[in-house]
Amino acid sequence: MGAFTDLEVWKKARLLRNTITELTKSFPIEEKYRLTDQIIRSSRSIGNNIAEGHGRFHYLDASKFLVNARGSAAETIDHLIIAFDNKFIDEQTLENLKKVVRNVCE
Repeated sequence: MGAFTDLEVWKKARLLRNTITELTKSFPIEEKYRLTDQIIRSSRSIGNNIAEGHGRFHYLDASKFLVNARGSAAETIDHLIIAFDNKFIDEQTLENLKKVVRNVCE
């Protein structure tokens, strides 16, 4: 079995996580323990679940973590919409990041 770091899906999740981390540096300081924390956690959870699923022995056990990763991806999109609604990001940024998140899930 290869390492989870060799998986293309994990590599995409890593790039998304790093992009989100950089993006949130521009969010207002009062959002540090609200939206910023939530979106960072959900974007990290995508790759975390992929890695944990990869480490499971049985396919059915592993697939549960991939479902969780997909849920975290949807949560990340919702947080991005909130960032847009609060004018922390523009519409182009929202649409670009939604595509990136969807690309991780494909």
